[in-house]
Amino acid sequence: MSEVDKISALGNAAIERSRERRRPIGTKSVALRRQHLYKKLGRVLVAGGIVLIGAALFGALIKPLGFTGLLALMVLLIGVAVLFGKWPPFPEPRQADLPKADLKQLAGRTEIWLEAQRPALPAPARQLVDGIGVQLDLLAPQLQTLDAATPAAANIRKLVGEDLPELVAGYQRIPAGLRGEAHAGRTPDETLLGGLKMLEREIGDAARSLAAGEIDKLATRERYLQLKYQGLEADDTPGAA
Repeated sequence: MSEVDKISALGNAAIERSRERRRPIGTKSVALRRQHLYKKLGRVLVAGGIVLIGAALFGALIKPLGFTGLLALMVLLIGVAVLFGKWPPFPEPRQADLPKADLKQLAGRTEIWLEAQRPALPAPARQLVDGIGVQLDLLAPQLQTLDAATPAAANIRKLVGEDLPELVAGYQRIPAGLRGEAHAGRTPDETLLGGLKMLEREIGDAARSLAAGEIDKLATRERYLQLKYQGLEADDTPGAA
């Protein structure tokens, strides 16, 4: 392979890693990033409005802006847009942050963290990470109403916020050249894949278990309403005792 081909291959690999990093594995990470963007746009609009009001008051009470003043106003508005468009940056979660994350945002923030780690994982593991993103999306709605003080919340926080990130981070701490060598009968690559498969299944089971509890509550409520209103209908029937 020529030097030009090597440089081209390295460039293509870097582009592919960049694409992999940007590609979301679930909808909750996208929602968190979109929420952050909307907040920044709101700050831009508020700051721009304040600048325009200030300029209007200055022009009305002190001195007309004139051409130079309008030009300065445009530059100031552009500066405000650039400043608040870049600040504050999106708070990329660290591994240490995940166990302490708000339960309602745990699924989305874990997805964001996994998206950042995904390019460094082998191809089979990246596919499993995508599957975990699907399971986290299933789990996320249940976390919106789950009491953070319950044992179920503690178990999910440990599963999603501790066990999953530590498995991925522990694999990455192993030198790349040793990941294919067997140790105690298994290579680190095989251990990673086995762990991700188990966690994908456990997260899916947790989501379904919480959803089953809500379904049971709904069925109980429906039965209660049936008994209540069917009894009222019987009382209202003509000729009823």
